[in-house]
Amino acid sequence: MKIQYKDQTFQSDAAKAVVDVFSGQPYASNSYRMDAGNVMHGFEFTGWNNNPVVQELNDRKILEKINEIQRKNQLKPDDHLFGRYNLTIEMETGVGKTFTYIKTMYELNKAYGWCKFIIVVPSIAIREGVYKTFQTTEDYFTLNYQKKIRYFIYNSTRLTDIEHFASDSSINVMIINSQAFNATGKDARRIYMKLDEFRSRRPIDVIAKTNPILIIDEPQSVEGEKTRERLKEFNPLMTLRYSATHRENYNMIFRLDAMEAYNKRLVKKIRVTGIMQNGTSSTDSYIYLAGINLSSGNPTATIEFNFNTATGTKKITRTVNEGYNLYDNSNGREEYKNNFIVTRIDGRDNSLEFMNGIKLFSGEVTGKENEDNIRTIQIRETIKAHLERERQLFYKGIKVLSLFFIDEVANYQVYGSASEYSNGKYADIFEEQYAEVVEEAKKELALYPEYLAYLDSIDVKKTHAGYFSQDKKGHFTESKLSDRKEKTSDDVDAYDLIMKDKELLLDRDPKKSPVRFIFSHSALREGWDNPNVFQICTLKQSGSDIRKRQEVGRGLRLCINENGERMDESVLGNDVHNINCLTIIASESYENFAKELQTELAEAIGDRPVKVTAELFKDREIVDKDGNKKVIDKELADAVFYDLVINQYIDKKGVLTEKYYADKANGTVEVAEEAKDYADAIISILDSVYNPVLLAPEDTRKNNVTLSLNDKQAASKEFKELWSRINHKTVYAVDFDTDELIKKAIAALDTHLKVAKVTYTIKTGSIEEIQSKAKLADGSSFAMESHSTEDAQISLNKSVKYDLIGKLVEETSLTRKTIVGILKGILPSTFNQFKDNPEEFIIKAGNLINEEKATAVVQHITYNVLDETYDMKEIFADAQIKGKLNINAIKTKKHLYDHVVYDSSNEKDFAVDLDTSEEVAVYVKLPNSFFIPTPMGHYNPDWAIAFYEGKVKHIYFIAETKGSMSTLQLRGIEGAKIQCARKHFEALNSDNIKYDVVDGYKSLMEIVMK
Repeated sequence: MKIQYKDQTFQSDAAKAVVDVFSGQPYASNSYRMDAGNVMHGFEFTGWNNNPVVQELNDRKILEKINEIQRKNQLKPDDHLFGRYNLTIEMETGVGKTFTYIKTMYELNKAYGWCKFIIVVPSIAIREGVYKTFQTTEDYFTLNYQKKIRYFIYNSTRLTDIEHFASDSSINVMIINSQAFNATGKDARRIYMKLDEFRSRRPIDVIAKTNPILIIDEPQSVEGEKTRERLKEFNPLMTLRYSATHRENYNMIFRLDAMEAYNKRLVKKIRVTGIMQNGTSSTDSYIYLAGINLSSGNPTATIEFNFNTATGTKKITRTVNEGYNLYDNSNGREEYKNNFIVTRIDGRDNSLEFMNGIKLFSGEVTGKENEDNIRTIQIRETIKAHLERERQLFYKGIKVLSLFFIDEVANYQVYGSASEYSNGKYADIFEEQYAEVVEEAKKELALYPEYLAYLDSIDVKKTHAGYFSQDKKGHFTESKLSDRKEKTSDDVDAYDLIMKDKELLLDRDPKKSPVRFIFSHSALREGWDNPNVFQICTLKQSGSDIRKRQEVGRGLRLCINENGERMDESVLGNDVHNINCLTIIASESYENFAKELQTELAEAIGDRPVKVTAELFKDREIVDKDGNKKVIDKELADAVFYDLVINQYIDKKGVLTEKYYADKANGTVEVAEEAKDYADAIISILDSVYNPVLLAPEDTRKNNVTLSLNDKQAASKEFKELWSRINHKTVYAVDFDTDELIKKAIAALDTHLKVAKVTYTIKTGSIEEIQSKAKLADGSSFAMESHSTEDAQISLNKSVKYDLIGKLVEETSLTRKTIVGILKGILPSTFNQFKDNPEEFIIKAGNLINEEKATAVVQHITYNVLDETYDMKEIFADAQIKGKLNINAIKTKKHLYDHVVYDSSNEKDFAVDLDTSEEVAVYVKLPNSFFIPTPMGHYNPDWAIAFYEGKVKHIYFIAETKGSMSTLQLRGIEGAKIQCARKHFEALNSDNIKYDVVDGYKSLMEIVMK
């Protein structure tokens, strides 16, 4: 398998931010006469270096460009440059930081000809990870840029690499860990020594002549005071710093922090299974409360306890009701004789109480237990979570991996005197628990024969493997700690093994790759990851100090399928976090783990505002949908804040309310009348406010519900009739007039295309009075005397070729001939906007053409009914819909399932009204597997409703719920899909079925009762 890469908007934006800082720099390649060292007289060598930034781009202009980029990216503008030039790019772990800076190298080379780059990393672990990314992305970047990067890892004994780095005119990258030039020891000093084998030259001098661009990966771990001084000797043209957790910000121009990455669904959702010892060794009564079950009827509890067998004792798991007697059901074990009878199971706080007063919460253990028992529970919970996720993703072609971090190799594998080896205790526990969990699961997996066959084809001994350091005999050995404070290792062979097997581990063929469970050393937790790690379990000894963000970091990246395609929003839409979910099986309580992770995230997010005030908006630059810009003054800031209070979007403490998030999900956020044209910009500012609740990891046990089919409703006459009328599949045909589309697209572009010019704002001011050091530092001692705005005189760089036609073909999926026809027909004044801002022209023109295309499709599409129908079992019985009670799920009576899972407060209100309506017989929120094909992609209707016969005229209804009924909210692609759905249901040719868009139960009944 080969991982497929694709450009993602945020990665392109991060690269563009760097390139735009130097807008106006000419494209040039620069050669110089290299120091040849002590060679025979007459020998000359040509070197290639990065052309300096031209004098016209003085510090004032560079700062202005940085400020413009900072305002665009919702960052506080700096009032000075931090040296020449130091730029900070913040990117959350798991979003493709290395990919982003490789792309940035290509873009800088494409724009300005710069070709020499040095990547400085803090450890060998990260160095190896960076090198692996260069290898796996090589084909992708070569195809897209028609150039190859020559990359190598610095080694003081391979001096020809440095010679080639300096003398080669193509893009060259040297990867070096900071210890190579910053630590003590002979090898570390060689970079500063005149070496005979390097013709009496110092490697650092040859490197410095290239005027390289430094890229510092994880600067908070690289740059101490000593290292900063050493880095100056590289004579860098500029320094770019990439990290998720910067300690210092040098002119930050792009930020994608943990909050934004999560909200944009660029990383996995985090869930936590916490396990905590409850009670002391004074009680011998072992009980583990695995969870409370709320899926149907009265709540039940899943517990594990000791059981007397004919030969001894074993642990058994049972699902119990109130009144369950452990003494009787343990075959008379004395430890449970003291009133261990279940008296209360409470779903509100996830607890179970016995008659003797002992109370357990989900994930807690009581009784005399040693650490191995806790590890056994962790391993079993990991296997259970793995099978649940694996069954869900099996039919989507996604392989699931689980990762165990351990502290001692001997806990996984033990070697004897003759080099033979046997299982360590964790390997034994794993194999025993795996066999039991799989056997128990088979009863529930009878509906999935292909998945069962997959499980049966994998031997338990082959499905787990160890990834550790190895000695000369090939034996696993302990990793040496390179950082004793962080407890991380620099073992090259261990990382090499993990990363070499990265693609193989993703292969779903059990004959090629049966490994699904990985055991690795706790010290090897940085510098690598695998996108299909869905469970992480840390089997650590108590006292190990591992930061939670490090612990989750190996599994945050979005997963890929068997074709190597990343499962992101472009593929999954709103299902990203249903598919991409990372479960941490912690050896502590959920509360402790979540609290520590939250604290670390808050520290990393840093300067984000924590509450909404009028000051949050003041002096911010906002842009409307036509590109018009405005700076918010105090009056407008007060008006925006006042309306947020009136609309109950913030509470007394300035915290955003659930009503805000619900309206945002529905697309119905109201802003002050004065800022209506800038609503998206206002929402963007509100999204910058840190809300710890949004980032809180889910407790895997709390209020979980798996929807169960309501057999009575499924068998009802009303539902059977409804299903028989809507279950036919259709196929569409489109035959629109291309000339008509061209005419309409031309009209739309000439009327609506507005491309903003790039401008400069020139301000003049002076210091009136120095009131304090703080005011001098923040610039508030300056009084502005005048300001003006001028157009930036942009002339397209001749070295940058814009394939306008090709890009619009890519954006619209129309033929080149059609795009040429559109561009030829638009007014010269419309086309001339291209040179003002080519990228914005392409994006906005593509959007306008797509809207006209969608309209043309709707007007000329026809649907034909097929004999094939949707299978009710596949659509409903196999759906496996999960939610959280009172968070995004409510219990129901008339729904096809025992609960309904909703996406917004509007949907929740609609479901409550349907469930309590005397007119409604049965209804269902349709699963995603029920869809209508359209030229714009699959369309999933929301609800199917059957009314009691005789109460209303139309007894079968398909409803799409929207927060707003405004046609302005439903135009474009979304509106086109809805129109296609209308034609699909018209083709079904049933007088008793109706499809429409409603915003609630009231508008539904208005339509139905007509």
